[in-house]
Amino acid sequence: MSESASLRGDPTALAEYKKLFKQVLDLRPSGTRQRLATALGKNRSFISQIANPAYPMPIPAMHLDVLFDVCHFSDAEKRKFLDLYRRAHPGRLRLVSSRAATRQISIEVPDLGDADRNQMLETLFETMARNLIRIIDDPDSKR
Repeated sequence: MSESASLRGDPTALAEYKKLFKQVLDLRPSGTRQRLATALGKNRSFISQIANPAYPMPIPAMHLDVLFDVCHFSDAEKRKFLDLYRRAHPGRLRLVSSRAATRQISIEVPDLGDADRNQMLETLFETMARNLIRIIDDPDSKR
């Protein structure tokens, strides 16, 4: 077997982790897909594509932490998803797991008096922090 063939992994595992992701999304409150799209800096249609088991497009490894955070995967769901992801894409998780440890900080912002506006402000800061981390992790990245 060639090296590229051995790196392809199990195609059924790809459909299975996407099926699990779709199930998790379907159980979350309305608006979760949009919050995830915003956090990733993508369109909502991107979320539909990566959650559809019929599409062979893999979920990029760099998006997994955001996906787990925004969608509030349980520990069991996360373990199962990562097991399937490893089977589908051998070696891809090394890129994510080799990242330096992170820590969480909190900041005080004004209450804007409107739940939607408060959520937009929170999402703005979360997205900005994730983009800064992406720049720090990969200074050659264009996005």
